[in-house]
Amino acid sequence: MERLRPVGNIEGRFETGHVNLSVFRFDDEMIVTPILARRVGHDSPMLHLRRNQPDGMFDRFADHVEELWGRGRDIWEATEHGQA
Repeated sequence: MERLRPVGNIEGRFETGHVNLSVFRFDDEMIVTPILARRVGHDSPMLHLRRNQPDGMFDRFADHVEELWGRGRDIWEATEHGQA
């Protein structure tokens, strides 16, 4: 992630109280990788979601991510304080 630091409009946060979930959002599309129990990342599914309707799967994941984002810590702040 450090190589992305000088690039504009990229944000990253981490939250330690939730089971693993990686989300990359691009306007009305997102890549979601829920990490399954007893599996490593490459053995978990990757979902490519598109927003096609209100309150569909895209919106539900987006709401979930917003909740986690609000509790998370900025990855750059943590790096500066030696925590990442």
